[in-house]
Amino acid sequence: MTDPHGPCQIPAGSRPAVAVVLGTRPGIVKLAPVLRRLADVGVPHFAIHSGQHYSENMDRVFFEDLDLPAPEHRIGQRRPGVRQGEQTAEMLTGIEQVLVRERPRVVLVGGDANTNLAGSLAARKLGLIVGHVEAGLRSRDWRMPEEHNRVMIDHISDVLFASSEHAKTTAEAEGVRGRVVVAGSTIGEALHHCLARGSSSGSAAAGHGSDYALVTLHRQENVDDPAVLRELCTALCALPDKLGLPLRWPLHPRTRTRLAEFGLLDGLAATNGLALGEPAGYAEFTRLLAGAALMITDSGGVQQEACILRVPCVTARPSTEWVETAEVGANWVAGTEADRVIEASVAMAGRKRDWPDPFQVARIPASHRIVQETADLLGGGA
Repeated sequence: MTDPHGPCQIPAGSRPAVAVVLGTRPGIVKLAPVLRRLADVGVPHFAIHSGQHYSENMDRVFFEDLDLPAPEHRIGQRRPGVRQGEQTAEMLTGIEQVLVRERPRVVLVGGDANTNLAGSLAARKLGLIVGHVEAGLRSRDWRMPEEHNRVMIDHISDVLFASSEHAKTTAEAEGVRGRVVVAGSTIGEALHHCLARGSSSGSAAAGHGSDYALVTLHRQENVDDPAVLRELCTALCALPDKLGLPLRWPLHPRTRTRLAEFGLLDGLAATNGLALGEPAGYAEFTRLLAGAALMITDSGGVQQEACILRVPCVTARPSTEWVETAEVGANWVAGTEADRVIEASVAMAGRKRDWPDPFQVARIPASHRIVQETADLLGGGA
C-alpha cells in the first residue's frame, strides 16, 4: 500500500519533463534563474504563462531583461476587473489543459500569486509532482490574498523550496505533507544577473550616496481602501521636505486607477519633490533601486531586493512575510498610518548599511539546488 505521507510518486503516463508556471512580475523574476539553470544542464522543461500580468511593461520586458525566451505556452490574457476566484478558476482551467497535453512529471510554481495557486491545484488534481519555490513565508495578515495562497500551495506541494531556515521552520510547524528543502533565494540571483548585464552594473555600490527615495505601492489592502491610501499619500507628500530628498514613484496600473478614482492623483502630481511615473521594467527598476537612498514599499519581493542591495527599506504594511529583512535591521515594518511611515522613513534614511544578507544560506546558488532536486524527481540527476 502506498504511504500517503511518503515520498513523491512518479505519475503514471508522465514524461520526464518540468513545467514551470509563471505569469506575474515577481514570479518571472524568481523563476528566471531556475529556467536558465534548467536550460544550462539540459533538463527537459517548458514554461506556461498564465496571463495574469499582461501589459508590456509588467510582462514581456521582464523576459527580455532577464534573458529568457518567450514562454512555450500562454493561456490568454486575464480580463481587468475580474474577481479573484474567477481569475484563479480561468487560469486553473487553462493550465490544466496544457498539463494534460504535455504530461510533465514535475510542476514548479514560485511565490504566492493566484497564478501559483492555479498551477499547483491543476498539477495536484492530475497527480503530478508539485514543487513550490519560495515556500514557508507567512505575513500572518489574513486580509492578503497572497497569504491564503501561500498556505494552500505549501500544503499541497510535494517539495517545498524554502529561502531560509526560518521559512523551513514555519512550514514544518504547520505540519506540511511535503519535504522542505532550504535552497536559499533565487531573487538575489535574478537581481545580480540583471545588474551585471547592463550599464547599471556598478550602481549597487555607487547608489549609496543617492539623492532620491523610491516608492512602490500596489497591495489591494492598501490601494483599494480609500482611507488607507489617503494616509499613505499624506506621508508621501510630506516626505520630500522631511527627508530633504525627492521621491520617485513608478505607479502600478492598479494604483494609478485607484488614485484617480479616489480623487488623489491630481494632488500628488502637483506635489513638489514627488515624481510620478510609469511602471518600470526589471532592468530599469533594479537600477533605480540600487541607486536609491531609501525604499518605501508594500511589495514582498522589493523588501528582499532592497535588503540584498543594502538599501534601507520602509514597509507600508502592518506585517511582513520577509521577517529576515527586519531581523537584520534592513527593513522597518511601519504600518500605514502617515505619522509612522514618516517616522520610519526619516530613521531608515540615516541607517548604516552594514547588515548581512540573510538569504545566502548555501554555498551553491539557490537555482542550482532547486534544479538538482527537481532533476532527481525526474529519475535522473542533472
